[in-house]
Amino acid sequence: MRPWGLIRRFTRHSLVRRYLPKVKEDLSATYSRNLHKWLLIAPLVGVAAGLAITAVAVIILREMWPAVLAYYLGHHWAIVPGLVAGCAITGLVMQHLTRDPNQHSTEEIIQSYHEHEGAIDMGSFPAKLLAAITTVGCGGSAALEGPSIYGGAAIGSWLWTRLHRLGRFGLSQRDRRIMLICGAAAGMSAVFRAPLTGIVFALEMPYKDDLAHEALLPSLIASVVSYMTLSAFLGAQPLFNFSAAGTYGMRDLLWCAVLGAGIGLIAMAFVITFRRLRGFIVRWPAPHWIKLTIGGLLTGLCGVGFLHFYPGTLVPLGPNYEAVDGILNTTHSSRELVVFCVFKLCATAFTLGAGGVSAMFVPLFLSGGGLGIAFAQSVAHSPAVALYAAVGMASFIAAAYKTPLAAVVFVAEATGGHAYLIPALVGAAVAYAISGDASISGDQRLRESMRLHEPANESSGEDSPNVREWA
Repeated sequence: MRPWGLIRRFTRHSLVRRYLPKVKEDLSATYSRNLHKWLLIAPLVGVAAGLAITAVAVIILREMWPAVLAYYLGHHWAIVPGLVAGCAITGLVMQHLTRDPNQHSTEEIIQSYHEHEGAIDMGSFPAKLLAAITTVGCGGSAALEGPSIYGGAAIGSWLWTRLHRLGRFGLSQRDRRIMLICGAAAGMSAVFRAPLTGIVFALEMPYKDDLAHEALLPSLIASVVSYMTLSAFLGAQPLFNFSAAGTYGMRDLLWCAVLGAGIGLIAMAFVITFRRLRGFIVRWPAPHWIKLTIGGLLTGLCGVGFLHFYPGTLVPLGPNYEAVDGILNTTHSSRELVVFCVFKLCATAFTLGAGGVSAMFVPLFLSGGGLGIAFAQSVAHSPAVALYAAVGMASFIAAAYKTPLAAVVFVAEATGGHAYLIPALVGAAVAYAISGDASISGDQRLRESMRLHEPANESSGEDSPNVREWA
């Protein structure tokens, strides 16, 4: 008998005819969420975000900042005018080339996720990336995660608009929020060469006590792809050199809890102060470039002030990736580390509080590491300074950003210090609890609220009337 005849006999069998509808029902339920579309969309977001962040990283970390830092260290007098000029340019760009100069970086992404269904003002996108480059490249105390998260998220939102208009993949309105978070994860993953950190941070970012669960699968795919994209150009080695031994005892865990509590209080005080300063600057009716010029002046004075007390190669300015390695792998007195952290936090508050375009993940990470080493040397009297550095780093990020899981994962991935995961979890949990609801982001919500109803046009992918279509 021919194959087609066998198939016809099989499909006409009573058992097959009886159970085939149930199989179809089970398969329909299994694939009801149409997850397979992300196997095509998420890699596209990852590649686009990876290429964009690679370009930003090369411009700032390989071209601008090394030359600027070398000149600043050789000519301390140039720090203040250099930062004043760089911040003034940033202010002019934001004031004249963007719709809202106070809206940018991580804050804009969180606000877009909660209030605009993932829509991003793409008309201001090039200007904001340029402003981030002038902010960080000229010595502003900030790092690359701001433009990376913003850039990746904006690319994700823009791709949703293009694919939605083409009528491909059956994208719904909710999918734009998913692609926004997916892009943010890709940006974070690429800039820190830490795909798991990118996934966890992006999912934790919108909430203080919840996760954006809906974006898990696309974020996972996009993060891995963006990491591979950047690694193809810049290498896959950990971002920071961190030599960690895996030995610690119960005494160390108790001290880690104490360190987490102390850093939680410091982070809470810093966050509240920064939010007050930022609110005052936003309400001040002066031109935006004037605000940033003053912020650049104060940031420059922080750099000059620290170098006056501790001349050397350590300076609390710029992205400070080299300072992370310097603090982790070079001996410094506890007093120098504490003073450095004070100047670094002040410089960060002045740069970003005045309207500088970026974010403070690395400044807080660096400050936590410095405080952790000072704690190990002067309070715990432990030779395992790397342990306390890792705990301090995770604790400051967990307390200020309300992302405890991402903080611990980042310490493990970016430094290679996987041996200290448990102590870092202890410190981060205590710091998170001690700092309460104080968060760098004013747009972070406590948790996802229950939706009583979905828009009637959700399934068709049509835009809700209360959503701004910027892209």
